Amino acid sequence: MAPPSGCSLLVIGALGVFALDCFARAQKNSTLIFTKENTIRKCSCSADIRDCDYSLANLMCSCKTVLPFAVEQTSYNDHLTIWFTDTSALGPLLNFTLVRDLKLSLCSANILPTEYLAICGLKRLRISTEAKHPSPEQSLLIHDGGERESREKPMLLHQGWQTCMSISFLDMALFNRESSLKSYSIANSASMASNFPYFSYFRTFPVLSNKNYVVTFIY
Repeated sequence: MAPPSGCSLLVIGALGVFALDCFARAQKNSTLIFTKENTIRKCSCSADIRDCDYSLANLMCSCKTVLPFAVEQTSYNDHLTIWFTDTSALGPLLNFTLVRDLKLSLCSANILPTEYLAICGLKRLRISTEAKHPSPEQSLLIHDGGERESREKPMLLHQGWQTCMSISFLDMALFNRESSLKSYSIANSASMASNFPYFSYFRTFPVLSNKNYVVTFIY
C-alpha cells in the first residue's frame, strides 16, 4: 500500500483538529450556583441539570460550599445558572458582576420584594418560575448591552470591583408575575448618579463620570 500523500496528511490533520475542537466544545462546563438553607454551593457541570434538583446537582456536578461572607467578585463569560429561594444571596453574587448569559430559577413559592440587581454586560437572560407558576422558561436578548460591551474593554477599579459600559437593572418582583419579560434601554447615559438618584448602587460602587453607558431596565 502506498504511503499517504502530503495532501492527504493535511486533510487528516485538519479533520483531527476539527474533531478535537468539537469534543472540547461538547465537554465545556457551565457554572451552577444554588442557595439553600443559608449555604451557597458553586458547581461546575458538564451537563444540564433539571431546575432545582439539588440532589442531582450534587451527584452529577463538581460542587463546593462557599460561605456568604467569602463570596468573591468574579466574571462569567459563559453560561451561569443560579437557583434561589429568596433574594438574600443574589446581591453579593451578581451586583456589578460581569455575566454574559444568565439563567435565574426560582425554587420556591416565596413572594419576592421589589429589589433591583445591577448586572454588567448581560447579553441574554433566562428565567424559570416553575416552582411558583406552571409556565415555560422565558428568554430575553439584550442587544445593546452585548454590542457595547464587546467594544469597551472592562476596567478593574482599585476596590477590585469590575466596571463596564453596559448595566442591566433586573426587577426581582417580576418573578411574582406571569407576564412576559420586558426591557428598555437608554444609550449614551452619562452622570448616572444624577440621572438615577433613587438607585443607591451609584453611591456605593464607583462609576466613571467621563464615560457614557448603556442602561437597560428589565421588568
